Amino acid sequence: MPSLANHQSNDFTKLLLIGDAKSGKTGSLVSLVEAGYKLRILDMDNLLDILKYMILEKCPDKIGNVEFRTLRDKRKATQSGSEIIGQPKAFIEAIKMFDRWKYKDENGDVDLGVPSEWGPDCILVVDSLSRLCDAAWDWAEPLTPVSAKTGQSDARQTYGTSQDVIEQTLATLTSPSFCTNVIVIAHVQYMEIGASEDPVTGKMIGGILKGFPQGLGQKLSPKIPQYFPSVVLYTNEGGKRTLRTNSTPMIDLANPKPFAMAKSYPIDTGLASFFGVLRDPPKQKEGPKLVRR
Repeated sequence: MPSLANHQSNDFTKLLLIGDAKSGKTGSLVSLVEAGYKLRILDMDNLLDILKYMILEKCPDKIGNVEFRTLRDKRKATQSGSEIIGQPKAFIEAIKMFDRWKYKDENGDVDLGVPSEWGPDCILVVDSLSRLCDAAWDWAEPLTPVSAKTGQSDARQTYGTSQDVIEQTLATLTSPSFCTNVIVIAHVQYMEIGASEDPVTGKMIGGILKGFPQGLGQKLSPKIPQYFPSVVLYTNEGGKRTLRTNSTPMIDLANPKPFAMAKSYPIDTGLASFFGVLRDPPKQKEGPKLVRR
């Protein structure tokens, strides 16, 4: 009979990091670089400038420990609004990266191998889930059949398809077979839960306002935290940015060691402190090689 002490959750950290826009989520990754972790960032936001300059300021000798790939579908302005140029590819490319971190850029071929085999000294970062969800929608929309009667596709079907693939992706990244630390960054979306319709006025009443990671529609967002043993919140109160580990009345948080974990940490060192409670620091050895040909 297996001992609970040997449960696989002890081996890797799977963290959902949520916060409002501009609360310091991306820049705070610098403390993990300082601690010696190797970061592989799936950059869906194209907002890594702050992390670059913080690393150059605090630990310039470790900037080579951060590898990234930016994936955004190209768009153009038209009379009917913004449109994707060609076929949407960002989401499919992202899924390929989770299977093998391999691609070609202007400097040659990049091959960091299989992310699920990177081990405890590497962290796969998805920045952010919000934009990954947008990319999933853009991928699913052209696949949704168009009604012969209306000439339009059913948005409900697009929602269903894109929600399913995002949930499947989260299940993969947090599965026991994905042997790498994972951080998924998401924005906060506030939703009314448990509301009912007043039969007289038709208004929704009696609900509770709760915060969830921003996903695709109200069906997916409450399910996202279920995949993560660790959920933290970034707050900005009076100009002081904080990584919070204990729940608020509006947002439920979690971590595997609540008795050892502080209720909050300053965000400039918070992620390294959080990881330090859960696991041993990275071994100072060579990680996955960045292969260019």
